[in-house]
Amino acid sequence: MAELIKRIIFLLWGLFLFALGIVLTVKSNLGTAPWDVLHLGLTNYLPVTMGEVSQMTGILVILFSWFLGVKPGWGSVANMYFIGLFIDIIMASGWLPVPQQWLAQLAMLLAGVWLIGWASYFYLSAAFGTGPRDSLMVGAIQKTDWPVWKVRTILESSVAAIGYYLGGPIGIGTIIVAFTLGPSIQWAFSIMGKRVQDIEHDPFVFWRRRPVVSNDQSR
Repeated sequence: MAELIKRIIFLLWGLFLFALGIVLTVKSNLGTAPWDVLHLGLTNYLPVTMGEVSQMTGILVILFSWFLGVKPGWGSVANMYFIGLFIDIIMASGWLPVPQQWLAQLAMLLAGVWLIGWASYFYLSAAFGTGPRDSLMVGAIQKTDWPVWKVRTILESSVAAIGYYLGGPIGIGTIIVAFTLGPSIQWAFSIMGKRVQDIEHDPFVFWRRRPVVSNDQSR
């Protein structure tokens, strides 16, 4: 029980840090990550908050990933719901300033990327499943047999292009996030002495196969 509680704390803490990192990149006003470009672009046309858009797209991505053969875990659902919730709470609180000078903006952006790196360590280490968008990437790789970099590039560039068309903020920060987010996640895992690929995520309980009970009475 204690181990389960620890994992739940890791999951929720990681998702909160992830939301905080996203808000920092948004408030830097230098441009955001591709998915957030899409989320902010959609808020120009839908009467919803950024967090609610994140939740809605998360649901769609989970369903599409499931169609591609990647079953979500509890962490996938928690990722979809809580990151959006935490984004709206942090945004509404108003305690994060909006920097006016370029160096302060860059510092805020990099702080957001750094936090997302540690957030990824915590929520992935909880081993409840990957996030919806990572599940989509895995499903696309399985269906196309393309390398990770190619699938990731196509997905994120497509999402960013759609978001930009909808009025989402693309800037130098978008490029910085694209090149620094991966190393940030890797750095956090390296410091903690873990590897992403070694984590065994729990599936939903009702997706576990039941043991076959033999009715053979001759034994």
